[in-house]
Amino acid sequence: MHAFTVRNLLVRGMVAGVLAGLLAFVLAYFAGEPSVRDSIAQEETRSAPAHQHGAAADPVPAGEAGEEEEEELVSRPVQSTFGLATGVLVYGVALGGIASLVFAVSLGRIGRFGPRATSALVAGAAFTTVYLVPFLKYPATPPAVGNPDTIGRRTTLFFLMILLSVLLAVIAVIAGRRLAPRLGNWNASLAAGAGYVAVVAVACLVLPANADAVPASFPAALLWEFRLASLGVQALLWTAFGLIFGELAERMLRPRAVADAAVVPPGAPVGEPRAAGQ
Repeated sequence: MHAFTVRNLLVRGMVAGVLAGLLAFVLAYFAGEPSVRDSIAQEETRSAPAHQHGAAADPVPAGEAGEEEEEELVSRPVQSTFGLATGVLVYGVALGGIASLVFAVSLGRIGRFGPRATSALVAGAAFTTVYLVPFLKYPATPPAVGNPDTIGRRTTLFFLMILLSVLLAVIAVIAGRRLAPRLGNWNASLAAGAGYVAVVAVACLVLPANADAVPASFPAALLWEFRLASLGVQALLWTAFGLIFGELAERMLRPRAVADAAVVPPGAPVGEPRAAGQ
């Protein structure tokens, strides 16, 4: 594939990422933000008695009370609107660009699939390996829940699971292509997929669990609502990207395919020499 074509696919992937990010932002705002607000309220309610008890036991002079409180750098209204939109759009652009490069490498190499089908396969594989599998091991937790001192460890474990999932997926694809001549494409794909699932299951058992568990007093329904919203936002993001980018790639690559087919005149035998004047 020419560098010019790859560059155009990269641009279209980033555009598709922006459009998919806008849709994901709408869902995140209306379906995810309510559970975030309720989670913060739950945490504030739970920590209020301890804070009041500490204040009663060790009163602070009036002049020093303001210094003790942590000033919020970004307000919640800004976080839930501009902050959320910025984060989702940057995430969509970055992953859209990466996915478009994967599409450029995969097109024509994973079967006789057109641009739309290849885009859908890449988006589905990306959603599964980058989010769904790590989510099953380390599910999303509301931002106000948990010990802030363990954020670094939790983030490291989550990204380690992403790296492991993507690496195992690449190995499964390579193994499937190696097995295809002996087992056939369908059986080789099933064998490679089963191997990926088996190794991921072992990795989930070996990797340490999230030590900062959700408190037992936290409402299970609210936690389920937050995690379902997080999963839905990611599913919408990748589904929209696969459909939008597939359409953009199809429109870009279709004229080139037609031009290549027009090089040989209809009805002319393959390899027939053409006169210089034709």
